[in-house]
Amino acid sequence: MSDAPRAPAATLVIFGAMGDLARRLLVPALVNLSRDGLIDEATTILGVSHHDADDDALREALDDFIEDQDSWSKLRDRVAYLKGDFEQASTFAALAERVKGNAVFYLATAPNFFGPVVDALADAGLLDEGAGFRRVVIEKPFGHDLTSAQALNARILARAEEQQIYRIDHFLGKETVQNIMVARFGNVMLGAVWNNRYIDHVQITAAEAVTVGTRGKFYDSTGALRDMVPNHLFQLLALIGMEPPNSFDADAIRTEKSKVIAAAKPVPPEDAVRGRYEAGTIAGKPVAAYLEEAEVDPTGRTETYAALKVQVETWRWSGVPFYLRTGKGLTARDTEIVVQFRDVPIALFRGTKAAGCPWGNRLRLQLQPNEGLSLEFVAKVPGPVMETAPVSMDFHYADRFAVGHQTGYETLLYDVLTGDQTLFQRADQIEGGWRVVQPLLDAWRAGEPEGYAAGSAGPAGADALIARDGRCWSELA
Repeated sequence: MSDAPRAPAATLVIFGAMGDLARRLLVPALVNLSRDGLIDEATTILGVSHHDADDDALREALDDFIEDQDSWSKLRDRVAYLKGDFEQASTFAALAERVKGNAVFYLATAPNFFGPVVDALADAGLLDEGAGFRRVVIEKPFGHDLTSAQALNARILARAEEQQIYRIDHFLGKETVQNIMVARFGNVMLGAVWNNRYIDHVQITAAEAVTVGTRGKFYDSTGALRDMVPNHLFQLLALIGMEPPNSFDADAIRTEKSKVIAAAKPVPPEDAVRGRYEAGTIAGKPVAAYLEEAEVDPTGRTETYAALKVQVETWRWSGVPFYLRTGKGLTARDTEIVVQFRDVPIALFRGTKAAGCPWGNRLRLQLQPNEGLSLEFVAKVPGPVMETAPVSMDFHYADRFAVGHQTGYETLLYDVLTGDQTLFQRADQIEGGWRVVQPLLDAWRAGEPEGYAAGSAGPAGADALIARDGRCWSELA
């Protein structure tokens, strides 16, 4: 059981309740919250979908995805189903009859339904907060470029208040992501060197060994840049780059994060590389090329890899590049942030370093698969000559805490129910991320992505991008 206060009772309405997101992540996360005593016993789940089903059918569809059957048995009877079309007013009229008091509306739907569902909720009076809070959770992708993101924000905010909107990014639910602020602001030795005087550059990596697989149709209309960079990676950049907030209040933290994104300069095409995986081998198994995947346009230009150099023009970060990269079909699954500190200012150790790049003096924050952090420094190699080598002090969450199996949505759902928007993106953050990558979206309408073998670390152009600055990528864990 957790010591955190229990969230108030509410009806959690999940649009798209028969989809993978609800079955694999959302409801299992709610079961975990129930097990830990973090949601009220009067909280209910109402699934909405177009499928011809009933309460029992939804419960049975969820059964196979729940590991903790004991906790599930206590929540299962509070799951109900409403069949309805998301574009029919009758669906929302029926919903209004069933939803009273506090309510959260979770849009686990295709992006084209985000605007229409919010409009329909407002038209049915379901966003009025006279009898309790009413909150809307919106998944990514939030728009597909700057113009569409601005239009979607304008449409939604015409019907609801910003405080009612929770633009969710599941990356921010990870313990190590939340630990970034604690590491930065709770440890004076890091705070003292967290600036351009001591930091050489920052790398943010989100690498996946898996390929597109059965998601070809979705991915072919999205690509690596849209899928990961203006949302996930920019949120991590903001946490690394933000100034200390005057409190841990949600508005204070989101304002400081927004300032960082606003200070990021649009990325010119020469500071970015796109790639696309070709046939190769991953974990000993042969992998087909992206263009041979099911429901992928063989004449398309969709990238499965993107790397870019971002400049943040603030007093703290001027002259410190942020290198971002993400891709599928790579040699390992690895989401991490590497803060590379500057080398010692004198040539005392010249000629004593072991081969390799980068070399020591760095902080690695591992988000997945093994959450934790390590501080790498240099030490003398035993022997009669002065030779140094990088060593590290490591911390892993699983070694210190009983982490247990989490879906990554537990904290986020709890925060929605308690009204804490700290880990959710504000409209200006969303639009700021798109603004930075818009030049790449425009430029990449032409040309072809650079090929790279599945199971490799990515295209050669990405290595060249960082090498021209005299640096190199951290190895994938």
